[in-house]
Amino acid sequence: MKALSSLRSRIFLASALLAVLSIGAAIYVVSVRATREAEQALQREILATRALVEQLHQTRAETFTMHARLIAGDPRLKAAVDTNDPATVQNVANEYLDQFNSNLLLVTHRSGGLLAAVGASPATAQTVARQPTVRDAIAGRDSFSLFAQPGGMLQLVTVPIAVGLTNPDILGTLSVGFLLDDVLAAQLKAITGSEIAFGIDGRILATTLPPEDRPAIADLVLRADQSQNVTLGTGEYVVLPLALPSGTVATRQGSGPIVLILRSRTEHLRFLRTIHTELAFTAVVAVLLATLLSFVVARTITRPLAAITDTMREVAATGDLTRKIVLRGRRWDDEDARLMAATFNTLTESVARFQREISQKERLSSLGRLSTVIAHEVRNPLMIIKAALHTLRHPDVEPATLREAAADIDEEVARLNRIVNEVLDFARPIRFELVPVDLNALCRESAAAAQATPGAAVRLDLDPSLGVVRTDAERLRVALVNLIVNARHAVEAQGRDAVVAAASLGGVYAPGRRESGSTIPAAVAESTRPQVSVSTRPAGDRVAIVVADAGVGIDQADLPRVFDPYFTTKRGGTGLGLPIAKNIVEGLGGSLVVASAPDRGTEMRLDLPYTPPDR
Repeated sequence: MKALSSLRSRIFLASALLAVLSIGAAIYVVSVRATREAEQALQREILATRALVEQLHQTRAETFTMHARLIAGDPRLKAAVDTNDPATVQNVANEYLDQFNSNLLLVTHRSGGLLAAVGASPATAQTVARQPTVRDAIAGRDSFSLFAQPGGMLQLVTVPIAVGLTNPDILGTLSVGFLLDDVLAAQLKAITGSEIAFGIDGRILATTLPPEDRPAIADLVLRADQSQNVTLGTGEYVVLPLALPSGTVATRQGSGPIVLILRSRTEHLRFLRTIHTELAFTAVVAVLLATLLSFVVARTITRPLAAITDTMREVAATGDLTRKIVLRGRRWDDEDARLMAATFNTLTESVARFQREISQKERLSSLGRLSTVIAHEVRNPLMIIKAALHTLRHPDVEPATLREAAADIDEEVARLNRIVNEVLDFARPIRFELVPVDLNALCRESAAAAQATPGAAVRLDLDPSLGVVRTDAERLRVALVNLIVNARHAVEAQGRDAVVAAASLGGVYAPGRRESGSTIPAAVAESTRPQVSVSTRPAGDRVAIVVADAGVGIDQADLPRVFDPYFTTKRGGTGLGLPIAKNIVEGLGGSLVVASAPDRGTEMRLDLPYTPPDR
């Protein structure tokens, strides 16, 4: 563990280990993927070869069947067979063998006796004549069979020789055979690129493999039922069997005729060894280069970085921003490290200076704003209370005057209490109590509370699809009421501007009221009456509440300051309403943004999550 105690050793070991693991993983993935793709390609190729061989064999069988039917339908052959004279039939049969290039042509009479045989020895001819396919043909059915021959497998097609269509008279049978031998196997190899072997009853009758490999694959004729690997003298092969239709021929040991398709796995995968060798060489070179590079990087980084981190650690521990980073030594000079050190030194100087300046400015600014606001807001209620007390000192105060003075004192005391509560609400942290809330119902209650005093009406546009929101209902109601009240005040201010504008056209703005001989139409008054709206709608995984008005709007110069404490453009305002609303909304995990333009109104948008984050 001592080797890992230094940063240089850790950087070197981590970089080298990362390089080795990355290169090793890449090589392993490439090797496994290439091997898997090669194996899959080999399987696809051998399956395609089996399909091709099966198709070629089927096509060959259909061709010879068609030839046999053509020969059996020849009137000359029918006439010769009807004579039942072997010499006559033999002469006709000799002509057909050369014409259709078959390996065997055999004719029997209606009792199955041999009349003529071309291309086969007498023993073979007698064997063919005794095949069950001949009896099937005498019964009027086409048939075929496969049986072993010294040079391969003989596939025999037997058709009846008949006269008539509805009730044919069977004169005899015609058998045409073609041999599955080494020549055919070589032709299939040239087409498919695979080794071919024909076998039956545990014997290999024809193949493209060398003679010494025949015993090794002879056993596969009996037990091959699926793709498997076999090792021969010439390499490793993938063997796929293809069973041939055996017709009515009975085979010993339950093994019928079969074609073995052998694809050389050794040749197919030979290129992988080259790839593996090149990958191994590349890995060794890459690991050596990565190790060397890791050592150089660790060497050049750790020395200047140690000086930088030591100073940073001291600054973090002591908070002393006067400490400076000093890099010593020229051997492993690092320009980036020196730039980092200079930047850190400059940053600490700037932070220290800004801390001093901001602290002083904040103290003076906060004190000035707070004293100005409180002095202004407290002076007026105190003057009213003083005037009311002065009235109460008169001995002959009338009851109505007494009640009026007491009401003034109560109202101004409530006003002083509101000022103090707003300052305290802004200064102290807010504690939230989260409960499920129907947001639309909360908006209705907030609008009703904001309309407790006469003024502009509030129009509600609430989306009924909103679900239940988990929030602090009481705190959110305070924020909404504050925003709606501000919107109504903006509307009232716009209305006062409309009155002034209307009066300048002739008379005081009042619907239907005459003054100085002028009348302001009611339609003009109604058109200049702005509106306030509260709407809700879903906004993805959040919900949006929009409080909009068509009031006087906010000047662009004042727009960035609307959420600053103690900033207000309303007469008698403390400048804490919007900051308190913003603190509430942000405390609930949401956001409050404002969009406004002079004489076009203002839009306050609250975005709240359905469930606020833990606070």
